[in-house]
Amino acid sequence: MTQYARWYSCTAALLSALVLALPAVPFYSASADAQGLSGPKNAASPRRAAAPRGKTAPSKPPVVVAQPKQLPPRTPFTAADEDAATVPGMADARFWADSETDFEHALPSQPGPWLALSTGGADGAFGAGLLNGLSASGKRPDYSVVTGVSTGALMAPFVFAGSRYDEALRAAYTKITAADIFEVGSTGESFIDSWPLKDLIAKQITPALLADVAAEHQKGRRLFVVTTDLDAQRSVVWNMGAIAAHGGDAALNLFRTVLLASGSIPGAFPPVLIEVEANGKHFAEMHVDGGVGGQFFVAPAALLASTSDYRLPATQLYVVINSNLGRDFQVVARSVPAILTQTVGMAVKVDLRLMLDRTYIAMKHGGVDFSVATIPQNFNAPSRGPFDPVYMQALFQAGYELGQSATPFGTEPPPYPGRPATDPIQPEKTGANR
Repeated sequence: MTQYARWYSCTAALLSALVLALPAVPFYSASADAQGLSGPKNAASPRRAAAPRGKTAPSKPPVVVAQPKQLPPRTPFTAADEDAATVPGMADARFWADSETDFEHALPSQPGPWLALSTGGADGAFGAGLLNGLSASGKRPDYSVVTGVSTGALMAPFVFAGSRYDEALRAAYTKITAADIFEVGSTGESFIDSWPLKDLIAKQITPALLADVAAEHQKGRRLFVVTTDLDAQRSVVWNMGAIAAHGGDAALNLFRTVLLASGSIPGAFPPVLIEVEANGKHFAEMHVDGGVGGQFFVAPAALLASTSDYRLPATQLYVVINSNLGRDFQVVARSVPAILTQTVGMAVKVDLRLMLDRTYIAMKHGGVDFSVATIPQNFNAPSRGPFDPVYMQALFQAGYELGQSATPFGTEPPPYPGRPATDPIQPEKTGANR
């Protein structure tokens, strides 16, 4: 990823946290903000109103602001400790996302079709519907590699385990509400608490699903999920099939923990601490949303660089973008949530397009077929708020219909707004050829 794209990705994650957080701040009022915090335009500001002559304005009790929750200090460790850290008893559980050697070592021995699932929050309903539609139409292959980031990580195990989990995938994106994802209230590390999402993951990721993921891993397929290690400022790829293959409670708990971490927007949701060991020390790393390091994952950034001659060992790459990449026009209200919402929406789309362009060029150079699906431009169902089940059901259906269509995927990144799909750039005329 370019530094420009990386900056946008990090900014998007942080802004998302603020967007979600502001309505949860104890003294924030959306209705007051919409009307103007100082009341009618012609009313005097309460801060500037003077007391009547000869009288002293009555004093008001100070506003009591809740003190942040005191959390225990973390066990100190060094960068050298971090570099050598492994999950106890599971040395094969993960690798750094920028490690080319470890990436190559983790890949399946035989090439096959790959699937990359992007970030998107509630818009993951699109990807869930698309994959269900592909199954129903008989066009969904057994992907040799499945990667997921954030909401893409949450759906990835169901996709990897096979079409028998299609109904579970559908339910996960059409029968939930915001109450199943978060609870308003500061944790000391975030503005809202994600314990409902943790419980939801525990219900959905069953020992039976873990066993099925392990069985597919042992056949040679691979399931990768990405988190962001804040301490190291590096993305981490978790080899979820290898984790599942260890079996037992420790593997099941780590599997669930990684999924929670991959979807934990920093500042909005609490970070997830993962216990590791190195150099005789036991300590906990701080992990947050995988989208901080990129909206989807295919390979280490250096291998996808325009100067690289690397060829991805895949017969075809499918990328599912849980977002509409078109412009989303609206007159933005003069409020912090509205401004941040529109800003982060634009920033994520910019990052997605940059990543898609880089990936497309890398696949073209390597001779790997490229396919991408995004939320249709004509999808316009309204959303009544975060994780609105009516909106998610409509988006799931749109994805399902696309999956059943004759052409569910495009063969190149979607055109930029205003440019036809096939509109070659004409060379600029010069004085010699006018």
